[in-house]
Amino acid sequence: MVSTFSNSSVNLSPIRLEIQALQPQLVEWRRQIHQHPELAFQEKLTASLVSHKLGEWGIEHGTEIAETGIAAIIQGKPASKVLAIRADMDALPIQEQNQVPYCSQHDGIMHACGHDGHTAIALGTAYYLHQHRESFTGTVKIIFQPAEESPGGAKPMIEAGVLKNPDVDAILGLHLWNNLPLGTIGVRPGALMAAVELFRCQIFGKGGHGAIPHQTIDSVVIAAQIVTALQTIVARNVNPIDSAVVTVGELHAGTANNVIANTANMSGTVRYFNPDFAGFFHQRIEQIIAGICQSHGANYHLDYWSLYPPVINDRNMAELVESVAEKVVETPMGIVPECQTMGGEDMSLFLQEVPGCYFFLGSANPEKNLAYPHHHPRFDFDETVLQMGVEMFVRCVEKFFGN
Repeated sequence: MVSTFSNSSVNLSPIRLEIQALQPQLVEWRRQIHQHPELAFQEKLTASLVSHKLGEWGIEHGTEIAETGIAAIIQGKPASKVLAIRADMDALPIQEQNQVPYCSQHDGIMHACGHDGHTAIALGTAYYLHQHRESFTGTVKIIFQPAEESPGGAKPMIEAGVLKNPDVDAILGLHLWNNLPLGTIGVRPGALMAAVELFRCQIFGKGGHGAIPHQTIDSVVIAAQIVTALQTIVARNVNPIDSAVVTVGELHAGTANNVIANTANMSGTVRYFNPDFAGFFHQRIEQIIAGICQSHGANYHLDYWSLYPPVINDRNMAELVESVAEKVVETPMGIVPECQTMGGEDMSLFLQEVPGCYFFLGSANPEKNLAYPHHHPRFDFDETVLQMGVEMFVRCVEKFFGN
């Protein structure tokens, strides 16, 4: 639930005047991107806009990294340290229901998670830092990443060497977050977002007449027992101090009310924060499915794969972000340390390579009816947050390099 914190009380005085003056441009970029949303690895219009602006400003950058990704280099006064800032660019296969002038012009595709805002903030940060490159000592690499929403653009970007030449020492990223109100920042060391694992299972029974069940092996009954039994993994195999979720989101079987189904298909997801659980849920889920199928004389086929590991923030980098947040939002209510979510993010893959911090920037404003949840067809956010995002990144750069 979104907090009832009053957005009208947000204090913008900590935002430097040059960044406040950039706000209309940030809104224009965000709305242009929002009107032309693109799915994973198809972000050609968005990448073209980003590349055009970077080129216009004279910022060195590489394009077509992992298909549509971009990496920009802003060189301050010479020094060996390199800080990366990451922003994702892709949209979702959702039909937008907002009635706004900047509504999506691409049928069935929508920026329903704030990535348009992330890209605009990263562009604004690049512009400001380039204009003030004599004010910091070091190198900033800004990564515009495709395909966060899956199958994941972080991994192919890393494999393409985006963290090399120059080698990145640390990385930052933010997510506009409608679970927090405008004027708040969610940041914590350790686990912020969950690992995402997925599974798909087909149960092979023996179909037959609904009135003669003894001649069959009922795949529906077997699937129902499996769905129930899977819930015991978290309830009885996971330490209550840890958090985890096993969800069966799909279950399909049968063709008629008097036919016992020959097969049943199910799929679901697993979420957890503790990296030590890697491999555990796969093993336990297969044990349960195998045991129940064997007891009924059925067979099964299980596909199980890991999408993203958990987002684990480095303590020192999280403390850096929190110290900056204290200057940008009013404390103590402005900083939310208990901001974990079972949602997943492939920022986690960058954080496995270099220390860093991913944080939430509150973007909801119930007073303006801008509080719909992420991935909702009426998702939108208070665009005031764009200048706050640039200010956060700029201050983090300055503090990281000791300026």
